Amino acid sequence: MAASLAVRERLARITILGSEERIRAAAQQAGVDLSGVELIDHVRAGDFDKMVSLLYEARRAKGMTLDEARTALRDPLYYGNLMVRDGRADGSVAGATNTTSHTVRAALHCIGVRSGFKLVSSFLLMALRDQSIGHNGAMIYADCGVVIEPSAAELAEIAIASADSCRALLGAEPRVAMLSFSTKGSARHKLIDKVVEATRTVRARAPEIEIDGELQADAALVPAIAQSKAPGSAVAGRANVLIFPDLQSGNIAYKLTERLAGATAIGPILQGLDGAANDLSRGCKAEDIIDAIAISAVQAQARKAR
Repeated sequence: MAASLAVRERLARITILGSEERIRAAAQQAGVDLSGVELIDHVRAGDFDKMVSLLYEARRAKGMTLDEARTALRDPLYYGNLMVRDGRADGSVAGATNTTSHTVRAALHCIGVRSGFKLVSSFLLMALRDQSIGHNGAMIYADCGVVIEPSAAELAEIAIASADSCRALLGAEPRVAMLSFSTKGSARHKLIDKVVEATRTVRARAPEIEIDGELQADAALVPAIAQSKAPGSAVAGRANVLIFPDLQSGNIAYKLTERLAGATAIGPILQGLDGAANDLSRGCKAEDIIDAIAISAVQAQARKAR
């Protein structure tokens, strides 16, 4: 259904990988018209051997054999992400029947990490009812889905990638808040030191990014509190990108924002890859897949514009 809707709404050109017979049977049973959707039975595709060679060349330095590449390519996640690597597709969307770890691994093995980066992370696009917060009610939360306990260097990379994601998806200049349980030295702890170090690293690597930290969440979002806790900060009280110190805090925060503030969470969306590839939650709805397709298309366009 999602593929049909995406084509009908002209969001993207869609290719579905898998057994054509099974795909058509499932579509017929659901009453879905697949007109305009390309179907590729990747295992029987004429370029299967070429794609095996492409994967082998990409991974042989990591120890992959030709037979292992052939086995891996039977998985549509690997074939689809190699299409992105080879320029035959602008992005991939997968994961409705796969774990996040498997989806991310396939993207990493086939597409690889973006130049200048060492890490793949994720973010959530949060749509809030209160449009005075963030960018007209939209915010970036990271990382809430991939990197469990980032180091200071990894946290800095998450922040830089999230700033790029803010520009691409919100069309706004990022104002990045590096969150902690302290604001500007109000407490002392090694966990706070990590956030402070990450903030310094971002300023050194990407001085064009407006960033501040360490900040508590209220100081990052509420102007009156920002004036009291972080006077003179260009970010405090007006952040549109929130970087959490670890996945535990980020995951808890986005679910609380959903349930208590009635926000809509879109994602997790992958960032840091050398191409657009996105993960779906198992049991996702057609609307979730449509969102992922639209975001992947925007990411691909932003990458071409860089």
